[in-house]
Amino acid sequence: MSFSILYRLAFLLLNGLDPEQAHSLALKALKTGLLRESAGGDAPILRQRLFGLDFPNPIGLAAGFDKDGEVYRQTLGLGFGFVELGSVTPRPQPGNPKPRLFRLTDDRAVINRMGFNNRGAAAMAQRLAERVEGRGLRRGIVGVNLGKNKEQADAVADYVAGTRTLAACADYFVINVSSPNTPGLRALQGRATLEALIAAVLEARAALALERAPPLLLKIAPDLTESDRADIAAVALNSGLDGLIVSNTTIARPPGLDPRFAGEAGGLSGKPLFRPSTDLLAEMHRRTGGRLPLIGVGGIGSAEDAYAKIRAGASLVQLYTALVFEGPGLVGRIKRGLTTLLERDGFKNVSEAVGVDAAEIGVGAMRGS
Repeated sequence: MSFSILYRLAFLLLNGLDPEQAHSLALKALKTGLLRESAGGDAPILRQRLFGLDFPNPIGLAAGFDKDGEVYRQTLGLGFGFVELGSVTPRPQPGNPKPRLFRLTDDRAVINRMGFNNRGAAAMAQRLAERVEGRGLRRGIVGVNLGKNKEQADAVADYVAGTRTLAACADYFVINVSSPNTPGLRALQGRATLEALIAAVLEARAALALERAPPLLLKIAPDLTESDRADIAAVALNSGLDGLIVSNTTIARPPGLDPRFAGEAGGLSGKPLFRPSTDLLAEMHRRTGGRLPLIGVGGIGSAEDAYAKIRAGASLVQLYTALVFEGPGLVGRIKRGLTTLLERDGFKNVSEAVGVDAAEIGVGAMRGS
C-alpha cells in the first residue's frame, strides 16, 4: 500500500474523533515520526527572498496548529517553506472551556473558540533555544505569533513581554490582534491604539540589540469596516511594520453552513473564508501600493487557491484547515500545481505573479461597503 493511501487512511481515522483529540494525536504522530511525508524538492520558480529571508517556496503553515513549538522541525519536513508557531501568550493559559473546536466536514471548514490555549512564552523559548544556540539547527524559517493573556488589561505590556522573550528565537514575529476568541482583542486594531502598540513592540525589539532583528508583521481580521481597513493600511505603511497577514478567522456565518455548528461562537476558517479573505487581500495590496509584503491566509485547499491568493497580492500564503481534510500530502500537491500554473502563464518566478489581479478583485464589494 502506498504512503499516500496510508496517510489518507490515518487522516480519515483522525477525522472520526473529537476534533481537539484528533489534533493532539496528529501532534503526537509528528513527534514520534509516525506522520511524515516527503513533499519533494522545491522548484527554483517558487523561491524568493523577502524580509531578508530566503523562502524555498511560498507555502506556509499558519499559526494555530503548533501553538507551543513542539513539532516545528517535523512540519518543515512536510515540505512547507515556513511555519508559524503560536499564538503564544506571556503566561500559560488553558483557553476557553470545551467543546471549543468544531469540524464542518461538508463545508470544508472549522469553527474554533480555543482562546489562546498554550504553555506560555517561556516554555516556547526553551523549546526554540536550540535555534539561538546554533548547533546547526537554525534551518528552515520559523515565525512566532504573539497574543495577549485573557486577563491582562494592559495589552501593550503583554506584546512587549512576548517580544522580549521570543524575538531572538524567531525568524519573524507577528502581532495577533485579530482573533475573535479573546474579549476586546480586535479593538486593538483601531488606529491610535494600533500605532501605540506597534511603536512599543518595535522599541522593545530595538532594545534587544539583536544581530538580526526579526521582521514584525501584523495579522488582521476579515471583519473590518472600510475606515478600519484604510487606517490599518496607513499605519502599516508609516509605523515600521514589515508586512501584513491577511486574514484571521471570521465571525461571519455565510448561508448554507452545517446547521449543527453554524450557531457556535468562534472564528470560522476553511473554504467559506476564501472569497472574503482574498477580497481583503487584494484591497490591502491596493491600499499599500504593493510596497508591503502580504501573506495570504484563508480557505486555501489547492494549488489554484494558492495561485489566486498570489495573484491577488500575496507574496506568501499559509494554510491549516485544509490539512484537516486532505492530510500532509496537500503541501506537495500545491507546490507541484503552483509550479505548473506559473509556468503555464509565462512567469519566471513566483514573485512576478504577485498582485497581477489585485486591481479588480473585490472592487465592487469595496465600493458598496
